[in-house]
Amino acid sequence: MKYKDDWPEAQRRLSALWHRERLDRPCIAVLAPQSVEAQTPLPEPCDNEARWLDPAYRVAVVRHELEHTWWGGEAVPSSLLMANWVICLGGTPRFDASTIWFETRGVDFGQPSPFRHDPESRWMHKYRTLLLALCEAAGRDGFLVGKPGGLPANDLLSMHMGTEAFLFALVDHPEWMARAIVTGARDQIQARQELQALVRERHDYWYGNAGWMPFWAPEPFNTTQSDVSCMLSPAMFERFVVPELDIYGQEHGALWYHLDGGDARHHLPRLLSLPYLRVVQYTPAPGEPPNGPDHLDMYRRIQAAGRIVHIELPWPNVEPLVCELDPALLMLHTWCPSREEGERLLEQAVTWARNARPVTRV
Repeated sequence: MKYKDDWPEAQRRLSALWHRERLDRPCIAVLAPQSVEAQTPLPEPCDNEARWLDPAYRVAVVRHELEHTWWGGEAVPSSLLMANWVICLGGTPRFDASTIWFETRGVDFGQPSPFRHDPESRWMHKYRTLLLALCEAAGRDGFLVGKPGGLPANDLLSMHMGTEAFLFALVDHPEWMARAIVTGARDQIQARQELQALVRERHDYWYGNAGWMPFWAPEPFNTTQSDVSCMLSPAMFERFVVPELDIYGQEHGALWYHLDGGDARHHLPRLLSLPYLRVVQYTPAPGEPPNGPDHLDMYRRIQAAGRIVHIELPWPNVEPLVCELDPALLMLHTWCPSREEGERLLEQAVTWARNARPVTRV
């Protein structure tokens, strides 16, 4: 891989993680700034839509990020493709300098769901053009383009309808909402499969997350979340979210799940009962301690169920987690001030793992 000479070793370690094999240390992705002799200034996008969808600008940003970053340990050279969000079941995206949102709209519950995938929409045409430009820039193995993602139907409907209207509809029109979410989930799979086929023809590493929380495995897997579930009871989660998870789990048989904050933790027992769940990634909510020793009990619960826990954390918090958790089910993602400190952290992790508290497997 162009931006990572030790990619074969990283693949070996990530494959061992996927198969629950213990090595001399857990998988740790370490990013650090990398000085570059000839620095080309980034162009300015003409507007916020171009910031996320203009192929020339996005390719320039990706190359800049790749060249100015040291990808240590199991870090996968990649860049966040926020434009994934325009795979949005017919929504109307709105762009700002930091993210992509959607216009809200009313719903006629006497009619079928309007939240459907349109492969010929303006946004899908723009996204395909961008995706192909990134594949061209990456070549077969220059960096991870990753599989096209997109938000799950349950979160998209909450954005398109507005959160309050979405929650009231779950109570007032439960059958309609359940059908709309399942239909949307199947549409998202159709869109993803079409786009994945474009990437797979041109790129060796299409089966992985790129950018935010990158994760690579030796076989295809699905990624999803339910941020709106922080406002749902376990019974509502069972009725409206689990059927969508089942659909995604059936597609490849393995699921990487983003659990968003403490208000969503009450769904963890149900998530851990799902046979296709392989990885749980936790992001603390504002006001919670950052990932690290304060959340050890939750990480242990995930590992006790035989699942990999994927953790983005400050580098000073790496040592206590290496010492306390099962290295065969642990993926850490951190950053260091310099490459030298990153290399030292990876060396120390071997000693920490050797002296770690013994872990009893369930």
